[in-house]
Amino acid sequence: MIAAVLLTACAGAVSTGCTPGGPVVSTPSAVTPPAAEEGSASPPLPPTPTDVVTGLAAPWSIAFAGGSALVSERDSARILEITADGEIRELGAVAGVRHGGEGGLLGIATAPGDGALFVYSTADDGNRVQRFALLGEAGELSLGDPDTVIDGIPRSSTHNGGRIAFGPDGMLYVTTGDAGDPTAAQDPTSLAGKILRVTADGGVPEDNPFDGSPVYSLGHRNVQGIAWTDEGEMFASEFGQNRLDELNVIVAGGNYGWPEVEGSGGGDRFVDPVQEWPTDRASPSGIAIIGDTLYLANLRGRVLRAVPTAQPDEATDYFEGEFGRLRAVTRAPDGALWILTGNTDGRGDPGDGDDRILAVDPAAVPG
Repeated sequence: MIAAVLLTACAGAVSTGCTPGGPVVSTPSAVTPPAAEEGSASPPLPPTPTDVVTGLAAPWSIAFAGGSALVSERDSARILEITADGEIRELGAVAGVRHGGEGGLLGIATAPGDGALFVYSTADDGNRVQRFALLGEAGELSLGDPDTVIDGIPRSSTHNGGRIAFGPDGMLYVTTGDAGDPTAAQDPTSLAGKILRVTADGGVPEDNPFDGSPVYSLGHRNVQGIAWTDEGEMFASEFGQNRLDELNVIVAGGNYGWPEVEGSGGGDRFVDPVQEWPTDRASPSGIAIIGDTLYLANLRGRVLRAVPTAQPDEATDYFEGEFGRLRAVTRAPDGALWILTGNTDGRGDPGDGDDRILAVDPAAVPG
């Protein structure tokens, strides 16, 4: 119930963990509706997101652990903890992160019941996923020593992928970019331009589509978001080059065409996207599925896009241009939709308070 109980931590006197000019927690009063009278319907909420956190620096991903929210910052390599009582503190910094361009500290994820944090970051010898034990109680969390889950993923100043998530099958899915080498996306022996599927300790599942390989799908340019429906259907958002960005349904062993195809037109050899957009309207990043709606954060398009999973060729746009570049979306434990902005990553135009996490009850966003 994080979004519903966060308090203003830096109003008036400075609270523990808050520093002038640093992140600030706000009370997201629009997230939880007032109680309805008996026999009446709950009053509808306006579709206006409310600040949960402001003052973040190039944030990239959000995860939840116990009673806290965790946020990764790409350039600082810091992981911040937002506690249920409104404190913001540095949980720890990931060592050995190589910064520059689109690389750095990227995706984070927690495994249900695992008590560990999985972290995707760029190192000198490539991109990697590490597992850190989360030590201590909520509000005083720290990182244990890292264990490598998978490494040697090609890196570059662009196209590093970086989104990680546990699927409904309990496996860890890892998105990688082509690292500036488009031909690698079609090479089944390369980890670049792929979606990978591994166990929590980095093992290759026996039912992966390619024997002995972590590769789950190939032919990707730069996948930035993955999510699943309640029925287990997997969706992914992907950056195109100059023409078309994509929303795809991912199937085991599927080839999504890059660099031979950008957008639709793959015929029998490649899997076509279920929806595509001109690149200046999208740059689709993180996605989340709540109920029967997929929410998609767009960087260049500066819009939250809602796609019905049963009709994935349709979409409704919200908050166009209101909050700048949108990096990620996720479902909070109380069911609220959290939106992470991306205006301080060197490509945006930061406003007062950027970057921030915004919260809105999904009931307020029809679609």
